Amino acid sequence: MSLSGTRTHLVQTARLNTFVREAGDPSAPVLVLVHGNVSSSVFFDALIEELSDTYRMIAPDHRGYGGSERKTIDATRGMADFSDDVVALLDALEITEPVDLLGWSAGGNIVLQVAIDHPGRVRKLILEAGGSPYGFGGTHGQDGTPTAADFAGTGGGTANPDFCARLAAGDRGEEATSPLTTLRAVYVKQGFTFDPEVEQRYLDGMLATSVGDDIYPGDSVPSDNWPGSGPGTTGTNNGLSPKYLNQRAFADLDPAPPVLWIRGEDDVIVSDTSLFDLAQLGKLGAIPDYPGEDVAPTQPMVSQLRAVLEAAGEVTEIVYADCGHSPHLEHPERFVADVRAFVQ
Repeated sequence: MSLSGTRTHLVQTARLNTFVREAGDPSAPVLVLVHGNVSSSVFFDALIEELSDTYRMIAPDHRGYGGSERKTIDATRGMADFSDDVVALLDALEITEPVDLLGWSAGGNIVLQVAIDHPGRVRKLILEAGGSPYGFGGTHGQDGTPTAADFAGTGGGTANPDFCARLAAGDRGEEATSPLTTLRAVYVKQGFTFDPEVEQRYLDGMLATSVGDDIYPGDSVPSDNWPGSGPGTTGTNNGLSPKYLNQRAFADLDPAPPVLWIRGEDDVIVSDTSLFDLAQLGKLGAIPDYPGEDVAPTQPMVSQLRAVLEAAGEVTEIVYADCGHSPHLEHPERFVADVRAFVQ
């Protein structure tokens, strides 16, 4: 058990052995919570408790994350390994009716992919700080035009190697590139403070990420284009490369499911000026030899997502003031109220 009323268990699906947090009446409407990169379902503990009075809450860990089986991510499928894993879990739990899905950060891309590939399984979508439908980095314009033919500056090579080393070593320190400092400074708006015990649980969830070419961040290949590396073929960050991920097809669904999009106005991860976009970092002088905006423009992630969602049809965008990348953690009461109003 995690928190009171939440059951944790392993579910063997047709694809992998999946660790799941679950709560609520098994006969109630289903809400599936899909976490993002370098995290796990533990980040949803409080949200599960808050909503389990009305919904059957299901929160899985991705392959290679948290307590789930480590199994190679085929990045050439974009987010489809993850989205197919979600559908396989629903099958294993014998859930056949359309469900509501909430995707946080890269989890937003996963639930979009579920809707694209398995539209009959989706009733409504909630995107929390969801990523661009054209992946992470390496594109420009609202239509996701590729910046370089080989998609340089995206994929496994974009992760900070010191952060990856500390993640693999289970580092619990407070150095600038440590997982704990990243949680405090990037996952939420700087200045937000966690309850110390809760913070350590979230850190546990981050440190349960499998580090390597197969999971996080993935492999990379050399590039003649700035900044010198391009996407490989395995691992999460490569699955998020625009070489393999293009979710423009969501706008062509007929009908597309209604979408609630909640984001923080101070998000530095998913932003039109993201501090994790290598082009933006080059522009700020943090990465050397930046070739300039004409050659390597920054990616307008928020604008790209808005363009696709508005083309799809029914979307409600809510921007939280004084909020970073994790609205459900930073403004939990408002977040719960907004989710309830939408799914009901």
